[in-house]
Amino acid sequence: MNYLVTGGSGFIGSHLIERLLKKGHSVINIDNFDDFYNYQIKIKNTLESIDENLDFEFSEKETDIRNLISLSKSKKYTLYYQDIRDKKGLEEIFKTHKIDLIIHLAALAGVRPSIERPLEYEEVNIRGTMNLWELCKDFNLKKFVCASSSSVYGNNEKIPFAETDNVDNPISPYAATKKCGEILGHVYHDLYKIDMIQLRFFTVYGPRQRPDLAIHKFAKLISENKEIPFYGDGTTARDYTYIDDIIDGITKSIQYLENNSDVYEIINLGESQVINLNEMVSTIETAMRKSAIRKNLPMQPGDVQKTNADITKAKTLIGYKPDTNFQNGIKKFVEWFLRK
Repeated sequence: MNYLVTGGSGFIGSHLIERLLKKGHSVINIDNFDDFYNYQIKIKNTLESIDENLDFEFSEKETDIRNLISLSKSKKYTLYYQDIRDKKGLEEIFKTHKIDLIIHLAALAGVRPSIERPLEYEEVNIRGTMNLWELCKDFNLKKFVCASSSSVYGNNEKIPFAETDNVDNPISPYAATKKCGEILGHVYHDLYKIDMIQLRFFTVYGPRQRPDLAIHKFAKLISENKEIPFYGDGTTARDYTYIDDIIDGITKSIQYLENNSDVYEIINLGESQVINLNEMVSTIETAMRKSAIRKNLPMQPGDVQKTNADITKAKTLIGYKPDTNFQNGIKKFVEWFLRK
């Protein structure tokens, strides 16, 4: 099969591409190497995902990405340095390749940054996604997996969060863009018969995790004997999901779409193991054998109190079965962190 993956040099995308290539599929990776964090991290992700030599000579961004594209060319893998906001650029890729299914992971991520840059989040997460659906319509592509987010639930009072819960009250621009993506996705499914699964990811962690996310940030600060920002009283809690389990959920969603028609589904991908901030920090401390220095701070705007996924639908519909508990997942993450 020929898969197009957007954001394929990011944390989740690079793991997905690695899995797809190992299964013998062909992959087209579209990534704009955004400056949200150091582009060199994405280059390293890409090299790991295609099993290439990691001794990469860095110089300056544009040159490095051109060199990466040259290095990574093969019959099974093609990398494009492309922004999803550029519809004409995307169209050339669609003209060049036969595409069987799209997995759309590219987005501007993060709750707090979205409060500072809401219009940019709208451009990328809504307009960029619509560009892809417009091209699906134009090129008669009918299979689409889309990354949504647990952020759409906001401060949902019902625990655990189920796909049938009302999500009309997001509390950040990021969450609102993801909710819009789900609604507009249904429009394209209804009008143009695009089979689609929207996956609500719950706090993904593991090797290659973005450096701005709490687990990676805390591990780095602890290793450097620096203070970690500790927001609230430590009772905020997340349904942390290990990267291998998320990739399993994505690949099973792909299989479901390939075997079924007239599909529009929203599916939670979580672990159903809720860990509060105090437990998260102590688990990292244990794995690193080092104590954290906490800097107590007030809760931040846009942060939710708790996330907890009801994964009954994922288990029933696609056979999702997460099997990495938080303690083992953190151990694997710390092993990767200490050797990178």
